[in-house]
Amino acid sequence: MNPDLDLLHPYPFEKLAQLFDGLPQGGAPHIALSIGEPQHPAPTLVQDALRAHSAELARYPTTLGLPALRETIAGWLKRRFQLERIAVEQVLPVTGTREALFAFAQAVLDRSQQPKVLMPNPFYQIYEGATLLAGGEPEYLPCTPEHGLQPDYDAVSADTWQRCQLLYICSPGNPTGAVMSIDQLQSLIRLADEHDFIIASDECYSEIYDQTPPPGLLQACDAMGRHDYARCVVFHSLSKRSNLPGLRSGFAAGDATVLKQFLRYRTYHGCAMPPHHQLASIAAWNDEAHVQENRRLYREKFSAVLNILQPVMNVSAPEAGFYLWPEVPGGDDEHFARELKRTENVTVLPGRYLSREVAGLNPGAGRVRMALVATLEECEEGARRIRRFIEHTY
Repeated sequence: MNPDLDLLHPYPFEKLAQLFDGLPQGGAPHIALSIGEPQHPAPTLVQDALRAHSAELARYPTTLGLPALRETIAGWLKRRFQLERIAVEQVLPVTGTREALFAFAQAVLDRSQQPKVLMPNPFYQIYEGATLLAGGEPEYLPCTPEHGLQPDYDAVSADTWQRCQLLYICSPGNPTGAVMSIDQLQSLIRLADEHDFIIASDECYSEIYDQTPPPGLLQACDAMGRHDYARCVVFHSLSKRSNLPGLRSGFAAGDATVLKQFLRYRTYHGCAMPPHHQLASIAAWNDEAHVQENRRLYREKFSAVLNILQPVMNVSAPEAGFYLWPEVPGGDDEHFARELKRTENVTVLPGRYLSREVAGLNPGAGRVRMALVATLEECEEGARRIRRFIEHTY
């Protein structure tokens, strides 16, 4: 077996299952605020497209993807991020960004050079697993309130930047909801130029916001006049934007030279998107009405839940995304999550499960992640139970 498999940490939901082991079953109906799986209805136009193109099941898909899909994605990027231009050669469809974010590290890291891979802390666990299995060394950058729940890139040493081959960024952040500005993104682009590393920007939550669309890495490049998007690759998905986690449809876009090599890797990886999924994805990327309705539903839930919880918790709306990242009374996130499940049958995810301890600090400890993905009624009921739990316990 690959010895690097032994380096992998248990996934957060494995830890959560262990935390809840032995708790009594029953009581009030379970409300899950722990998993970020969108629950809003899948768009009818996508379901219709899947049915209309079901005969495409008889064809092998190409890893490069249909020209029409790549053109549609390029058009969406131009509209959404005000890009002056982007070519189809700078777009590559992927079978969900989870798979692509993992595979990307396998393709771009040179393990013979003892590479470092920098990532926010807390982080999406795929960044770490991808790094370890590609022979890289993770470098965790704490996201603390003092820096707006974002990494302090100024604190990174020149030696670390020199060893860096890949930087994962996530904006809007999971779980923090923090959004990077154009200036912050451009500062990282200049660092990538200076130290010759690649930026992988996970932008899967970019379409869930209140009023102001979060900027993207390619947008920051474009504003610098860099239309080749050198050293920059973004990852987007229909899972969150369009409530289609089961479609496994997303894309990578940016530096055409990097994507050409990534395509080469993916051709052997065998992960081409089914043809009818590609055609259904065209329908999704071309429609914004369902995305606007999606945002309205999330706004409604955030307003209702915050109105219930803010009197008893230190919690605020994120800049974007669908997570709350509150501090817990008492400071023990594991105890909070276990007792909340035991007494109210509501599940939240302890923040420490999404982070690593560095220099004695785990930036996720003392917080929990709440995903407002269920119905408005369930989210409100979950919030009422959490408030009751806090008022009776602390």
